[in-house]
Amino acid sequence: MFFWRDDVGDLRRAFTDRSGGVSSGVYAGLNLGGHVGDAPDAVRENRIRVADEMGVHIDRLVFMDQCHGSDVAVITEKPDGPLVVDGIVTAEPDLALAVLVADCTPVLLSDTQAGVVGAVHAGRPGMTKGVVPQVISAMRDLGATRISAAVGPSVCGRCYEVPLEMREEAAVVSPESRTVTWTGTPSIDVAAGVVAQLRGARVDGITWVPGCAREDESLFSYRRDGTTGRFAGVIVRTSR
Repeated sequence: MFFWRDDVGDLRRAFTDRSGGVSSGVYAGLNLGGHVGDAPDAVRENRIRVADEMGVHIDRLVFMDQCHGSDVAVITEKPDGPLVVDGIVTAEPDLALAVLVADCTPVLLSDTQAGVVGAVHAGRPGMTKGVVPQVISAMRDLGATRISAAVGPSVCGRCYEVPLEMREEAAVVSPESRTVTWTGTPSIDVAAGVVAQLRGARVDGITWVPGCAREDESLFSYRRDGTTGRFAGVIVRTSR
């Protein structure tokens, strides 16, 4: 179920993989994406299993309706309707935040002393639009001063081929994202760009979890498979 997990004190952080779910076909395993064509009952059961493992009720697990932008929501409870943002922040205990990905970079942020956590969906558009710094700013508005980050697995720079012009546009925002593929063609390392933005925002501790979604079949990858599921980054500060 978990590609990586870290529980310290009242903070729980994890990135899921494909194991331990009930979805079938091209979504086989623990697909958590409800917008990709999978059976709704299977997605709900998969989400319940993740919520249980993270120590919260399914009604306290919040997903975003991600749109490759830079908007951020600060919440105190689970919204009734769609949450059309790419970053989410809360200071409420036992409210788990989730980010869905299948190549994009998932980022989990926390300040345990201030009791503030955040989740970010950082694809190439989100990285270039500054969604990560926007979430950090929202956390600091809630009193966060010592923020730590976990950057999850995503498509690596060697596997993310793009036109030269697109790569150079991303490099204007984050030079660290400029790279080449296995064959030497232009590509973008979104995670490297995100890590550089975290460092630029004075994030104290950064854990960059190794792994390429396209190369590792235990993860969902849109660039590898086309129609596919979504894995997730999940973070929660518990009250127990």
